[in-house]
Amino acid sequence: MNPSEFKFAKTHEWVSVQGSVAVIGISDFAVKELTDVVHLELPSVGKVVAVGNEVGEIESVKAVSEIYAPVSGTITEVNSALQDDLSPLSDDPFGAGWILKIELANPGEAEQLLSYAEYQKECQSH
Repeated sequence: MNPSEFKFAKTHEWVSVQGSVAVIGISDFAVKELTDVVHLELPSVGKVVAVGNEVGEIESVKAVSEIYAPVSGTITEVNSALQDDLSPLSDDPFGAGWILKIELANPGEAEQLLSYAEYQKECQSH
């Protein structure tokens, strides 16, 4: 997957809109900042979320960070394979490292997120 086609939240989640579903993960920048990821807490399928709601946690040897919903809707799927193997988060964060899928309540929300270029500038300012 090509991250330049994705949208990004300032909280480091990426969004790939596929029809009425948003595939969501965390950026390679966030994974590199966290370093060694040791645990991922996934949300429940069927949970209804709004932009900014916490949908999970990612824990590294350095810190515990929340994962936030960059769009509103209903969680339709989680990447349960990550429970057994966290390596896709760092090896393929924009592909096999996806975390959850949300059926969009308001498809226009994704358009309000940052482009890849805008997100990269945001990361450089940290």
